[in-house]
Amino acid sequence: MAAGYLEILRARHAARLLTGTLVGRLPNATAAIAIVLFVRAQGGTYSLAGVLAAVYGVANAVGQPVLGRLVDLHGQPRVQLPSAVLSALAMAVFAFTGTDPLPLAYVAVAAAGLFTPPLEGGLRALWPSVLRREDQVHTAYAMDAVAQEVMFTVGPLLVTLCVSLWSAQAALVVLNVIGVLGALSVVLSPPSRTWRSGPRAAHWLGALRSSGLLALLGAFLFVGMALGSITVASVPYADEHGGDAVYGWLMAGIGLGALVGGTVYGARQWAGEPARRLQVLVGFLAVCYLPLTLMPGAVAMTLLMVLAGVFLAPVIACAFVLVDRHAPAGTVTEAFSWIVTTFTVGASVGTGLAGPVVEGGGALWGFAVPGVAGGVSLVVLLATGRVLAAPARRAVVAASSENDPNRAAEPRFSSGDRA
Repeated sequence: MAAGYLEILRARHAARLLTGTLVGRLPNATAAIAIVLFVRAQGGTYSLAGVLAAVYGVANAVGQPVLGRLVDLHGQPRVQLPSAVLSALAMAVFAFTGTDPLPLAYVAVAAAGLFTPPLEGGLRALWPSVLRREDQVHTAYAMDAVAQEVMFTVGPLLVTLCVSLWSAQAALVVLNVIGVLGALSVVLSPPSRTWRSGPRAAHWLGALRSSGLLALLGAFLFVGMALGSITVASVPYADEHGGDAVYGWLMAGIGLGALVGGTVYGARQWAGEPARRLQVLVGFLAVCYLPLTLMPGAVAMTLLMVLAGVFLAPVIACAFVLVDRHAPAGTVTEAFSWIVTTFTVGASVGTGLAGPVVEGGGALWGFAVPGVAGGVSLVVLLATGRVLAAPARRAVVAASSENDPNRAAEPRFSSGDRA
């Protein structure tokens, strides 16, 4: 299983790009908990902390596709590094001024979210130019999805460590400085500096003019809703079965499931049409949410959470392949950024929806929401199956091989970009 991943990491620049992207995205992965802890340390209420965290999330969702389009137009270094610096400076303003005056806090947090660099979409745009085979790119997508689970697990631990060693203010500053260093590592790498988007047709919709991408976004909105609703439904369950410690185990369980599922999925090559495979994976994802409504004891419930997370990373990795296929030429970074935005918005909607459901019917009905959302996602994929299975209407020719003296174009997997 490890052989395929080691082959990817041995590729020139691959380990640096993956590590730099993960480190660069650390501020985004830790923003919500860091903001909450800082506001509470300032004497603010949980309501204010939640609103500021939500402002950051909304601004981030807006900024990702906008910055992604700018990356496609102007290259990665000109956009990624300045946006990382601006985001860090805005968060530093928030850290040093606090919540008074409150309007400045809102502006600073919003700016920090808005200027968060689209490193995630940028990395996926780079994989086809770093790895020379289609199967390697597919494995890299799965490894990317697995690495995200590790980052979102380790990130909150780093926040609490910084808070315990120094302060909540220091956590905000230090993590954002580290994020800038990660972005710097990426943009100074040769693949990032030489990458250029493919020729693009002038269109105000950009990547959204692709019907295949719109179908994926529709499905992923509900996948995000499912995940967001689980985080809320788990709270009343944990309150009745042991409190915060149980809640932590439940969240760790779903992360562990995604980690295991993504690792296994990426370790082998899958035959068949990726659109059909995504339908099957989302179907399994929805089915695995249903046992959560049984609400057994804490240990058994944690195991069910592991099961619920198993197909999440494979769904994300398979979707990346389809994004690459359906992104119009010259819009690949923007297209991947739209997936990030849609998933984030879906999770926020799921969180907001599950709250009233839990208040009205308890944890049982709260755990029914992810099953329903997963089912709707599957319906969307089935209804748009022909669109997703349609071949991409763009060339799939890579830059010429460095070992080819005639500079003949060689057919291979491509995202419409050239390096």
